[in-house]
Amino acid sequence: MSKPKYETVIGLEVHAQLSTQSKVFNADSTEFGNMPNTNVCVHTLAHPGTLPRLNKKVVEYAIKMGLACGCQLSRYQYFDRKNYFYPDLPKGYQTTQDKTPICRGGFIKIKLKDGVEKNINITKIHIEEDAGKSQHLDGASESLVDLNRAGVPLIEIVTEPDIRSAEEAYVLLTEVRKLVRYLEICDGNMEEGSMRCDVNISLRAWGEAEYGKKVEVKNLNSFNNVRKAIELEYDRQAALLDAGQTVQSETRTYNTVDLKTYSLRTKEDLNDYRYFPEPDLQPFTLSDAWIEAVKSEMPALPQELFDRFTNTYKLPDYDAGVLTDSKEIALFFDDLCQKTSNYKQASNWMMGSVKSYLNELTLHIKDFPVSTNQLAEIIAMVESNKISNTVATQKIFPELIKNPTKTAQQLAEEMNLIQESGSDFITPLIESVLAAMPEKVKEYKAGKKGLMGLFVGEVMKKAQGKADPKITNQLVMKMLDV
Repeated sequence: MSKPKYETVIGLEVHAQLSTQSKVFNADSTEFGNMPNTNVCVHTLAHPGTLPRLNKKVVEYAIKMGLACGCQLSRYQYFDRKNYFYPDLPKGYQTTQDKTPICRGGFIKIKLKDGVEKNINITKIHIEEDAGKSQHLDGASESLVDLNRAGVPLIEIVTEPDIRSAEEAYVLLTEVRKLVRYLEICDGNMEEGSMRCDVNISLRAWGEAEYGKKVEVKNLNSFNNVRKAIELEYDRQAALLDAGQTVQSETRTYNTVDLKTYSLRTKEDLNDYRYFPEPDLQPFTLSDAWIEAVKSEMPALPQELFDRFTNTYKLPDYDAGVLTDSKEIALFFDDLCQKTSNYKQASNWMMGSVKSYLNELTLHIKDFPVSTNQLAEIIAMVESNKISNTVATQKIFPELIKNPTKTAQQLAEEMNLIQESGSDFITPLIESVLAAMPEKVKEYKAGKKGLMGLFVGEVMKKAQGKADPKITNQLVMKMLDV
């Protein structure tokens, strides 16, 4: 693939809706999917005389994200008013953090398909409230406003312009979603609007130090839309530069129907938000004790588990990546590895039979009926040649799902599946197979060694999976070579 003509410079602003039960400045419910305008109170509706009160859990969730990203936490903080026309925020301004964001610095590590690792630096993470949702129905002369989302707590993660491709942006978003899910501070569902992204993108000639004119694409609500919007903007801006024209610094929107970006407003039209300290909220301080208390509740993070799976359990990077994609799967696997030392087989079971079962029935791992003790027992039985891997996956595992109160050993005995490795059991079966196939035996002895698999397969059928494949193969070869 040829190198593109221009270098792409990208920064992301990721809005993550925090999974608190109440809003950031009042006790309204944050539950998604309720009837429009039911999660509201006099404060959300901006009635005169109502005052905000900060939700402590919001601050703690933001601290968790900052700790996970290695950020510096701002000890002294206050909120600001961001003044702008908000048709879906009745008070007409947004309460946010401008001068004292709760987190500064830090980074998120990404790993690309080619194995290249890169740190994407963070400018800041700040707390703010979400706006409501305006709905524009086709053919209607008026817009409808749902204020259920107004006041729902957000953290906004602002990156440095360190991203250089649509792929890097896509991978970064997957890492952000993975982090907030591990921390259990956001469900990461972009389809429901609990994660949204603004993309800042500019182009410059390779080797140039100065950035090009920045264009912002607002409110992208899926990973694929982020990737597509970046690719479209690259093509649009590159065409302008190739024609000797200037890229205008502006805010644009991405239309998912005709797959184009459209201008919303130019830089000259941008409002001065006139930030000033929120007079109705007291400044607050993060104490060492508070930070330590939050730190003590931090779970194992994806990178920590990835390192454990690759270094301690000696798994390939691919396996570790798949297993750490979900926190619950990763912890289930980690628990399994406390009960077996055959870590690769444990990984194969998790990525194979276990995930297939969960995906087929769209179940969560917490609903998986088989315990890590039972899985470890199956792995041990295969290791000791009591059962074959085929019998384990195709017969014991499905039966264990139906009868989770039993052990794998009990089921194997009840189903008469314990593998026989003694020649007294296997030899008569081999003799029977070879006697029934005299012509094939002649072909084998004449040099057609590929028939070995046929003979072994027939013996295994007669044994109904109870014969040890390795011993069977050795005995067949011995009898044929007489």
